[in-house]
Amino acid sequence: MAVLIPALGSCVARMTSGEKRVAERLEQKLDADYLLWYDVAVGPRYQHPDFVVMHPRRGILILEVKDYRLSTILQANKQTWQIHGETGPKTLPNPLEQARQYAHQVVQALERDPQLVHPDGRYQGKLAFPWSYGVVLPNITRAQFDKAELGHAIESHRVVCQDEMGEHVEPEALQSRLWDMFPYMMGGAMSLPQMDRVRWIMFPEVRVQVQDPLFDDTDEAAELPSIMRVMDLQQEQLARSLGDGHRVIHGVAGSGKTMILGYRAEYLARAHAAGKPVLVLCYNEPLAVKLAATMSAKGLNERVHCVHFHKWARAQLVAYGQALPADNQSVDAKMADMVQRVITGVDRGHIPTGQYLAVLIDEGHDFAPEWLKLVAQMVDPTTNSLLVLYDDAQSIYERGRKKNFSFKSVGIQAQGRTTILKINYRNTRQILQTANAIAGDLLTAEDRDDDGIPLVKPVSCGRDGPEPIVINLPTLPEQAAKIAELLQGAHADGFAWGDMAVLCRTEKIRDLCASALYKRGVPVQNRRGPGDYDPLANSVKVMTMKVSKGLEFPMVAIPGVERLGAEATDAGEGAQALSEVEAQARREAARVLYVAATRATQRLVLAGIP
Repeated sequence: MAVLIPALGSCVARMTSGEKRVAERLEQKLDADYLLWYDVAVGPRYQHPDFVVMHPRRGILILEVKDYRLSTILQANKQTWQIHGETGPKTLPNPLEQARQYAHQVVQALERDPQLVHPDGRYQGKLAFPWSYGVVLPNITRAQFDKAELGHAIESHRVVCQDEMGEHVEPEALQSRLWDMFPYMMGGAMSLPQMDRVRWIMFPEVRVQVQDPLFDDTDEAAELPSIMRVMDLQQEQLARSLGDGHRVIHGVAGSGKTMILGYRAEYLARAHAAGKPVLVLCYNEPLAVKLAATMSAKGLNERVHCVHFHKWARAQLVAYGQALPADNQSVDAKMADMVQRVITGVDRGHIPTGQYLAVLIDEGHDFAPEWLKLVAQMVDPTTNSLLVLYDDAQSIYERGRKKNFSFKSVGIQAQGRTTILKINYRNTRQILQTANAIAGDLLTAEDRDDDGIPLVKPVSCGRDGPEPIVINLPTLPEQAAKIAELLQGAHADGFAWGDMAVLCRTEKIRDLCASALYKRGVPVQNRRGPGDYDPLANSVKVMTMKVSKGLEFPMVAIPGVERLGAEATDAGEGAQALSEVEAQARREAARVLYVAATRATQRLVLAGIP
């Protein structure tokens, strides 16, 4: 059974009856190594062919589906077809010409990539694998096609007719009909890395953004990157299949939750070019800054507002003339007061609900229940589009882990609309094993109903890398100096400064490490507070562990691990002698260290006392 993207159930409502039958037949009668995309924007011009079919040995096939009956067609030639329209005769492009144009635009984009073309010989610069295009006529039989002499307008071998795609048709017969559309001289096959490159070029929205600036598809002179990372197929199918209504995704660290959120935000913004904006909320300010930078690079900063929760809350009070909290309070008390003022303003009708086309919440496990209840009311009821991303294993703030919490209790209708992502794609197997060892019994998988919060244990995707480096030095200054030395070595190995981060348990350790890097001449960005984080700057990012949530870096160093490591391993018999407060503090420390360690995608350095 082929993989159809989006899933049939999520797109059937916008299909014609003929497209629905074609989707069902292709999904059922093609093998599992076939990939199918229905009505997905393709290439830099965002064209929408009906179906794209991809197979590693067969290549790429573009299909146009027309629900015409023979009686619908008044006249047909190789350029245009005249059909009965709702208000009279209507002239449209020949469907094969439509498919041909889509295919050539795709091929031109792919041929820009040196890794996808023949490097030399007769076909130098041409795609190294087959490609073609064709038409499906689900309401015209082959006999009708021949009798009407439609072969004069459209090559007969490039057409699949009604009786050639029925339920009774053998899979081999349908596949043979599809591949008869290809010129016989075409050969070659796509490797898995090449298939990822094809998806990267054809479907820009599934690209995994790294530290580099976004690639500009409109610049034909721009050099394509040597490494192209794309969403896993499960992630892409989920992202494209998300419908309206309330949706919850439970995902482990590194499972691509934020990528899916970014895709959803972009899709909604482009699908609704005017009207209310999309709101993306998260708890940590650096993550909000990173998301905002990504949307700005896509030209969507006016349509997608990415902001951390408390900044959004303050903006609501200012915009609607509500009093701000007094300054003579502690930071925590002031923030709590500010949120309560927004809740009160909404309850009294002073702050309007339904302000946004959609609300997307990243790291929802760090939101208090009353926060979730508040922002759920900000969704326009005509779209009712709310997406919450959640991973209880990464909840490092007590507010996010309420006993007996349910989404229903805060107005989020999640029943039957939840998805669980268990595979960690971010970390290497070695990094994930180390992080899991740190977490200890925190990651015991628990099943909950889909209105509760399941604690999901991550599964490695199997990607290998170097073992984490453990530095055993007695003092923090020595650890900071050694980390600076290792980062300089990594830079000499080809890592950009912006690919590195030092994540610290306390602000004091953070400032110490930033100073050590600065003294060695390393460009450094010390994130002391809001406004200090620039995700595009080519400098080592130094910050506390907690504010690193939601971010990722190819190389991460963590100093001062000695206390955390001991606390994590004390969760067994020794923990029985501890008070509940002490035991809880140790679990919290292990949880924070787990989050910090899983920020690393390639290399991890842990520094502590022997």
